[in-house]
Amino acid sequence: MFESIEQMNSILIECSKCPRLVKFRKEVASRKSRFYGQNFWSRPVPGFGNINSRLLILGLAPAATGGNRTGRVFTGDKSASFLFSCLYAAGLSNKPDSISKDDGLFLEKTYITAALKCVPPGDKPTREELDNCKEYLHYEISSMKNLKGVLVLGRTAFESFKRYLMEDGKSVRELKFANGKSYDVGGIRIYCSYHPSPRNVNTGRLKKDGMISLLIEIRDYISSFH
Repeated sequence: MFESIEQMNSILIECSKCPRLVKFRKEVASRKSRFYGQNFWSRPVPGFGNINSRLLILGLAPAATGGNRTGRVFTGDKSASFLFSCLYAAGLSNKPDSISKDDGLFLEKTYITAALKCVPPGDKPTREELDNCKEYLHYEISSMKNLKGVLVLGRTAFESFKRYLMEDGKSVRELKFANGKSYDVGGIRIYCSYHPSPRNVNTGRLKKDGMISLLIEIRDYISSFH
């Protein structure tokens, strides 16, 4: 196991366990898009924020031209803009957008990471790929000694956190993903939300005022602990 988050991240960014993901994360940079010609990170993407905070936000994976380009999770894409505008409105971020690693964004009360550390083709990781990333995610979660609340963004994130709980000896039989649902397990409250993908946002499946309200509820809950 790892000795610290810093040491884990230094190992993580050199990871090449999944040939399909290694190939795809590099191919994305060569595709003609509005970012064509820019330097892409094209490596596994570490978590971002305060590992000592009480709140974990767990997503699926870095976006092709978001985290995979910028090197920071939920940064530089439409999902990031939606999420951070909501985090800012709820008082959980010092800026309303996440643009690049050097944008001055700071998270004191939150740690954000993804179940899969590399961008998968079609946003669809295989079970083997999630298994390969499991040791990184589980170490991140276990390092959050003050953890009280988890916001899971989408079903895959939910199942990944559920697996962590199961391997930690917790009963997960009653846990089923449903947008807006919450569960209390082992002193942690799990909040379920659809992923803030453009598809979910543009179709109205996920509304900004609803996400802000949920984040305020989470903020107030984690703030109730002293």
